[in-house]
Amino acid sequence: SIIRVVFHDRRLQYTEHQQLEGWKWNRPGDRLLDLDIPMSVGVIDIKTNPSQLNAVEFLWDPTKCTSAFIQVHCISTEFTPRKHGGEKGVPFRIQVDTFKQTENGEYTDHLHSASCQIKVFKPKGADRKQKTDREKMEKRTAHEKEKYQPSYDTTVLTEVT
Repeated sequence: SIIRVVFHDRRLQYTEHQQLEGWKWNRPGDRLLDLDIPMSVGVIDIKTNPSQLNAVEFLWDPTKCTSAFIQVHCISTEFTPRKHGGEKGVPFRIQVDTFKQTENGEYTDHLHSASCQIKVFKPKGADRKQKTDREKMEKRTAHEKEKYQPSYDTTVLTEVT
């Protein structure tokens, strides 16, 4: 499987390479995404490519329990135009693409893709954002609340077709 953090907004997808190069220039030696190896279970042969700072790949056995914990090392406001205060931050997408091994030993047979949208903030900013989001939801009617997804304790990925 390959896990990537990419831009969710179509507008930023067109300039993704330039955006990531700018981030890399400002933070030399850092990666946007890593696998949290001590927290992960059942993943082997973890590979990170120095030219792909936003991706990590690994092997896993589908017959065994597997959990992949990731660390995102950038925040959503790093990719917003600098305005005065109240920056919303851009949404990212975590995408997991899974492949099976071909007869020649290469992992090129695509099996499945799934993703979810995330926003990443510094702890104090995240607490503030969650509080204001909760307050906004409390003001909505029950009918309006039905339009939103419920909260989950774990990340729920949606199949990408």
